[in-house]
Amino acid sequence: MPHAGMLLGSLLALCAAQSAMGAEPATVESAAPGVWKLTWGVPEAHTPVRVLSPTPKTDAMSALPAAAEPPFPLDAVSFRANPRGVVIELPMTSSEQIFGLGLHPTFFNCTDARLEMATNDHQDDGDGTSHAPVPFYVSTKGYGVYVDTARYARFYCGNLAPVSGAADAADAGAADNTADLYRHRALSQKTMTVEVPSAGGIEVYLFAGPDMKTAVRRYNLYSGGGCLPPLWGLGVYYRGHTKFNAEEVLSTARLIRDSGMPCDVFGLEPGWHTHAYSCTYVWSPERWPDPDGFIREMRGMGYELNLWEHAFVHPDSPLRGPLLPHSGDYQVWGGLVPDFTVPEARRIFAEHHERELVQKGVTGFKLDECDNQPNKRDPWSFPEMSAFPSGMDGEQMHSLFGTLYQQTLLDVFNRNNLRTYGKARSSHALAAPLPFVLYSDYYEHAGFVRALANSGFGGILWQPEVRNCASIADLMRRTQTAVFSPQTVMDSWFLKLPPWLQIDTEKNNAGELMPDHEAVTARVRRLLEWRMRLVPYLYGAFAEYHRDGTPPFRAVAMDYPEDRKTHTLDDAYLMGPSLLVAPLFGDATTRKLWLPKGDWFDFWTGSPLEGGREHEITADVDTIPVFVKSGALVPLADPVAHITPETVFQLEVRAYGPPPGTFALPEDDGVTRAHEGGAFNTVTLRWPKRGRPVLERKGELPLRRYAVREWRRMDSAK
Repeated sequence: MPHAGMLLGSLLALCAAQSAMGAEPATVESAAPGVWKLTWGVPEAHTPVRVLSPTPKTDAMSALPAAAEPPFPLDAVSFRANPRGVVIELPMTSSEQIFGLGLHPTFFNCTDARLEMATNDHQDDGDGTSHAPVPFYVSTKGYGVYVDTARYARFYCGNLAPVSGAADAADAGAADNTADLYRHRALSQKTMTVEVPSAGGIEVYLFAGPDMKTAVRRYNLYSGGGCLPPLWGLGVYYRGHTKFNAEEVLSTARLIRDSGMPCDVFGLEPGWHTHAYSCTYVWSPERWPDPDGFIREMRGMGYELNLWEHAFVHPDSPLRGPLLPHSGDYQVWGGLVPDFTVPEARRIFAEHHERELVQKGVTGFKLDECDNQPNKRDPWSFPEMSAFPSGMDGEQMHSLFGTLYQQTLLDVFNRNNLRTYGKARSSHALAAPLPFVLYSDYYEHAGFVRALANSGFGGILWQPEVRNCASIADLMRRTQTAVFSPQTVMDSWFLKLPPWLQIDTEKNNAGELMPDHEAVTARVRRLLEWRMRLVPYLYGAFAEYHRDGTPPFRAVAMDYPEDRKTHTLDDAYLMGPSLLVAPLFGDATTRKLWLPKGDWFDFWTGSPLEGGREHEITADVDTIPVFVKSGALVPLADPVAHITPETVFQLEVRAYGPPPGTFALPEDDGVTRAHEGGAFNTVTLRWPKRGRPVLERKGELPLRRYAVREWRRMDSAK
């Protein structure tokens, strides 16, 4: 915690600076270890912090490097009001680089950009609007800033030039083409300027480093720590055709099992409802005459069940009458929009899902269309002028609707002592504890990877699912990226057959198999088996996320901010503590890759590579380039068809580079929340500098989840 005298000094400096400008002074207080809250004016009643009420993990935050004072002088921060709302100016040097501000598939480094924090299902617009706009950014100077607002705030990341005593001189001379005329001109003096519309006051949180990664960890821990999925959630998901009935789903589920394809979760699309746009949350009796029997049969084959829905409540739904007084004043697809900030609305919605679905064996949900289309000519969602019983307007509700929806259904699983790992199409700030992975209709493969890289800056998860594929090579490349992602999803919502049997949509739905479908099936099966091999490594990475806030998927720049080459490295990312994943796209078999300073090894062969330089990488169409930091241990399991509570992972533990090396694995039931009460063991895989490698188990839980089959040195000095 900061020293009281230092905090008082910061407050006095800020007050003096604000008074000198004729502005009302801000107040400053310690919000958590290494976090300072600046309050100016009267903040709105409905902000992410006030609505979501996060529970910071202060013990874990105290274990981070101590920060005695804010990351920059508070007298360099200014606030002012104008007829549009609140304007905040924060210091920024000419050399620092800005990252974060939400999920973005079309850009990576935010420096010199203007970004708007509006929820938008067309996240390829490039203006900052996305499925998950997050008003939190981090700097290569080693700090983070969170602006607590549900408004469509605009962040000007060093590209505004206020009138001052020292101004950048304009370029001399005339341009003879529009490219030169409107080219980007970086300013030599920069300021981060944030415009928050409609607000009369604001709270700004400053997160200390001393580096970007630590600042992100503080933010995630302030949010409540990262989610820990159930073990089965880290396996393979398959989603069937949207119009399938019960027998067609069961037939496809049997086909997957008979083919030996790993699969843990089967997802049902809109056709399970009596009405889907809007939703009834009631099984269609024509297509699902015995839903309880169907669930039992699917669970008997080893499948977890994930159901599609959105939150717009159809007139025929049994929820409509009870929810009517707790909903907004505009409908979507003829359905009510519940106000999930109202406890009674949450109770009604949650109890139906608990009684009719979760307690009967449904273990997850896909939350669709909880986003928005602010720039569409004919948007389908509710307007920003909507009014809700809580007092929120449509703009604020669009920002928080996805996180509130996720939390409402997560509460159901929490009450039933179960973990879940679902999908959602919208999120916002403080979302790290929510076990839902973002997805989109967007489908550009390179953009999928870019979004994976920048998702870690904002406490969100992103999944690059496999849908339609232009070629067999495209199928393989997309599947590889899905395998090395937070959630591996084969989404066949418009295909009657799995894509490994036929990639052509028309032929697929006509039942026509590819001539080489058996060979393609075997190739896809090998890739999905690699996902199952990675489950222990991923579980260890998510346990670290849950415990200390380290994002399991993150940009290379987060770990290597001093390396300027990483500031534009948006086609590769880090997975867990030691893997660097560098996907290839389409038919490509070569790419260039910058490896940060240090010794690296090829994940597949163990061949060494020198860091601090660019490499020409070659990989056949069945192989995704992956590299491992020297000194790492990587636990890999023998693949299983699906994970059960009884699964014991037989491990091959790979060592890359000379010892010593360690890796920690959580050992628990993998399904319930019992670990939160201490019902877990910690299994440490240790390869000492001298002596034999060992598995060490600490804890009293009478459970054995891991057994080492082989210890294997992958470097050349075996």
